[in-house]
Amino acid sequence: MAVKAYDLTGRAAFVTGAASGIGRACAVLLAEAGATVHGADRDTRGLHETAALIETHGGVAHSHRVDVTDRPALRRAVEACGELHILAAVAGIMHSGTVLETTDEDLDRVLGVNFKGVLYACQEAARLMIACGTRGSIVTMASGAVDTGGPGLLCYSAAKAAVVQLTKTLAAETGRHGIRVNAVAPGWIRTPMTDRHDPEARSRTETAMARLSPLGRVGTPEDVAHAVLYLASDASAFTTGQILRPNGGVAMPW
Repeated sequence: MAVKAYDLTGRAAFVTGAASGIGRACAVLLAEAGATVHGADRDTRGLHETAALIETHGGVAHSHRVDVTDRPALRRAVEACGELHILAAVAGIMHSGTVLETTDEDLDRVLGVNFKGVLYACQEAARLMIACGTRGSIVTMASGAVDTGGPGLLCYSAAKAAVVQLTKTLAAETGRHGIRVNAVAPGWIRTPMTDRHDPEARSRTETAMARLSPLGRVGTPEDVAHAVLYLASDASAFTTGQILRPNGGVAMPW
């Protein structure tokens, strides 16, 4: 019975940021659990690679080239699912810069992808779930930066904090429709986004983050994907408005 709760056979999942990193890991794992996966991203090549990984293991995948900041395009991609049971709103970008260095362009770009893009996906997914009468699950991607803060992360942390509040508010508003809304707030995860650092700087950062964790390591995209699977599945049927933190114990908030 416990294993069956994770079975997503017959369900449709829409995953933003599916071309790489955490988004790809989520798309692949949800497909392995039985879901038909609709991957969305601006990176066409990465989307096709994700779809190929899913299909190689017998899963079903559809690819949608879409920018999450383009609401009409995102609406068309979500509606193309026909019906929807799961949203994993993973797409995001990183930005580093002090408060005094932050420009209007920085703020608009990061909030556009990391908050508005999540908001648009949640709105379109919830509307389709309500219209179809599916008791769906929406999973947003917050960040451990919301708990720990840190210099140089104003735009990123602010956007992720907004995602947390969006998650809680949407959970309160859509529960009557049987829709659950939760967030995942990862710690340091080794992804192409963190690989933007030069190898030496990345190694220093990962070593420092591993030392902060009681588990003695940094995370993988699969660590986050398993948290998303739990929240997407019936295993978390009585869980909504919550923040799940696969962060290796770096932060332990109440």
